[in-house]
Amino acid sequence: MLLIVIACILGLFLFKYLRKIIAFQFIIAVVAIVWVIPRIIESQSYSFNWAKQPDAIENVKFKKRPNVYIIQPDGYVSFNEMKNELYDYDNSKFETFLEDNNFKVYNNFRSNYYTTLSSNTSMFTMKHHYYNNPKPNFNELYNAREIMAGSNPVVSIFKQNNYKTSLIVESPYLLVNRPKLNYNYCNINYSEIPFLSKGFEFYKNVNEDLEAAIIKNSKSDNFYFIEKLSPGHISTLEKDSKGKEEERKIYLKRVEEANKWLKSMIGIINNYDNNALIVIVSDHGGFVGFDYTRQSKTKQTDRDLLYSVFSVNLAIKWPDNIAPEFDDKLTTSVNLFRVLFSYLSNDKKYLNHLQDDKSFIIINNESPFGVYEMINEKGEIVFFEYVN
Repeated sequence: MLLIVIACILGLFLFKYLRKIIAFQFIIAVVAIVWVIPRIIESQSYSFNWAKQPDAIENVKFKKRPNVYIIQPDGYVSFNEMKNELYDYDNSKFETFLEDNNFKVYNNFRSNYYTTLSSNTSMFTMKHHYYNNPKPNFNELYNAREIMAGSNPVVSIFKQNNYKTSLIVESPYLLVNRPKLNYNYCNINYSEIPFLSKGFEFYKNVNEDLEAAIIKNSKSDNFYFIEKLSPGHISTLEKDSKGKEEERKIYLKRVEEANKWLKSMIGIINNYDNNALIVIVSDHGGFVGFDYTRQSKTKQTDRDLLYSVFSVNLAIKWPDNIAPEFDDKLTTSVNLFRVLFSYLSNDKKYLNHLQDDKSFIIINNESPFGVYEMINEKGEIVFFEYVN
């Protein structure tokens, strides 16, 4: 009602300037078109050549056929990094819980990129994208959702091996672009998502949705990707930050909540499927030590700060509690599925084309804008600009 009253009052005083207002709107529209047309051309000419595989892994045939669960707690940093002075947190009880439930913990695992979309896109294509020629003021990989939730080699490989594939997410964040889904099932329907969504308007109970899917898919071989925005990370923007120490406390409180969720999730899976391949893998670290996450895009060589960005939690429950002899190849997320597919196929030839275990970020402060290698294959801190 207030808006209607204000609109009527403005109409009384501004109606005589209607032509000037229309002219001004026309000028704004022309300016917008000048900016939009190159974006349209870019979207139509976008090339996915970077995602092509160097071998025949897309034709891999599985010899082992367990149900596969990829559980992604967003922003869950590794147990090792939680012990350092930035986090200063004892998470040994949960680590012991995982080991008691036959999980093998990989403490030196890290992501290749610093955001959910850029990291998951690399993981699901099993290839580096190096942000695919990013532009200033554009912080994310183009078409990332279309690749991650839509067509990607990992989901296609599972489907080719007659697995039913399910995408179970807590929020519509990965779906706001409305990509053409390649999964057989998703727990969020596009009709539920507002057209002007940022992806956080509502939240699903992923435990209930997973349990319902497991019951429904009891007669098929299944691949599940389950994602929950927990524990997340510190504030993204400077204006929202409460300072390093307060951000740390908030993050660690969410870690405790994430632990409870993961215990519940593992309990549900074990109740229905006691010999599954269960992978807990986060997408990036918690950024504790920074005031806000975007601060990490400033030139940085501090080891603990960079590992706070890239170090992630990886724990795997292998069927029959027997890990493959080559699980030492599990160093970064870009190679996760190559190792899993080598295990499922009993064929180590797919390990011949592992990607570089390097971690990259877009830097736009205190160095020229560009994509920089921050951690090399040995886990050492470096600072090299990637040039395509």
